[in-house]
Amino acid sequence: MSTIANEVKNRPEPIPFIEAFRYWLKLGFISFGGPAGQISLMHQELVEKRRWISEHRFLHALNYTMVLPGPEAQQLATYIGWLMHGAWGGIAAGVLFVLPSLFILSALTWIYLTYGDVPSVEGILYGIKPAVTAIVVFAAYRIGSRVLKNNVLRTISALAFVAIFALSVPFPYIVLMAGFIGYLGSYFLPEQFKASHHHAELGKTFEPALIDDDTPVPEHAKFKWTRLMMFSVIGLAIWTILMVTLLITYGWDGTLTQMGWFFTKAAFVTFGGAYAVLPYVYQGGVENYQWLSGTQMIDGLALGETTPGPLIMVVAFVGFVGSWTKEIFGSEMLPLAGAAGAGVATLFTFLPSFLFILIGGPIIEATRHEIKFTAPLTGITAAVVGVILNLAVFFAYHVLWPKGFEAEFEWLSLFIGIAAFVALFKYKIGIVKVIGACAVIGLGYSLILHM
Repeated sequence: MSTIANEVKNRPEPIPFIEAFRYWLKLGFISFGGPAGQISLMHQELVEKRRWISEHRFLHALNYTMVLPGPEAQQLATYIGWLMHGAWGGIAAGVLFVLPSLFILSALTWIYLTYGDVPSVEGILYGIKPAVTAIVVFAAYRIGSRVLKNNVLRTISALAFVAIFALSVPFPYIVLMAGFIGYLGSYFLPEQFKASHHHAELGKTFEPALIDDDTPVPEHAKFKWTRLMMFSVIGLAIWTILMVTLLITYGWDGTLTQMGWFFTKAAFVTFGGAYAVLPYVYQGGVENYQWLSGTQMIDGLALGETTPGPLIMVVAFVGFVGSWTKEIFGSEMLPLAGAAGAGVATLFTFLPSFLFILIGGPIIEATRHEIKFTAPLTGITAAVVGVILNLAVFFAYHVLWPKGFEAEFEWLSLFIGIAAFVALFKYKIGIVKVIGACAVIGLGYSLILHM
């Protein structure tokens, strides 16, 4: 009895909404380091320091977001905010996780488009591009080493690479086929498709938390058909109103309308994180719609890596550059056009993420341990490794032969890329530090050339 009494005594007091709001706002400005860094940051703050949620419940939420398309760190923040303060708590946590990044990235994109031809800026970007290529290769290695545990999954990854590299198969079709193979595998080769629990190493013992292991599920988090229908209708209504408004204002072929439709589709194929959806965004933004060039896509990823928030915020860069390039409001209002494009891209990309949490959470929670549910995700994640390798090949081509194979080979870029990969792989140096060092090398090289 005394142990239970002590646990109750040590348990934190209920957290007011405004206090949680302040924390989520702060998190939006300091969430560097990609999903792994962001998840670690939330774990340290919410589990270890503030004790708002227990270790078990935190991992439960994390596993939940891992089976959803979309940025897992942003969805994890949304989930915890929702668990603590209901729908408005989840919306506040998710929006504030993204909003600072949107403003910062939009400002940097404006600087990039306005002053990108300045020699010093060109030099910085020259150094950053091979670093970004190394980061993508390293991402493929990290995901591959975790996921490709057997020859079946390695084969799926190899086939995905061939499909997108040699056959130009659109990314959504690759996702669907990999998911279907995983579903069949759950029946015929279930041992080969068991998901790996790569977050288990986080497990430790901490003092009692506000939302502890034995804390009952709050009323607002319980599954109810009426609640599911309500959020479904509201979400669909918001999406429909936005799309119809864009359709009436700009027509179906209008840049903003096409962005709304394209980034809605992108939101449903982001299994495996931002690196997985980048090839799809590249296919659409660069090849199909020609909103930006391949080189600009690399630059956008570099800016996304150096700003807080989820890496998938690179869609804001694509939207900004695309609307600027297409001059949707005329040549005199390019910054406003860019801001509109960034806003549309961000809104349509992240709207489904909120609905996945508010609508699908209880359903996915109930099926989280079933192999028939997790096997398709395992298959998709295996395919994602091959797709990311294709992206690395694309980046390497543009970095090492920026003017085509017939032009000069960029030996310095190769050296910077190798050095960046070694720093990431062997010395475990953070991404922001690696990009910063490579930017300095590029700037120095540019200054020497223009002396």
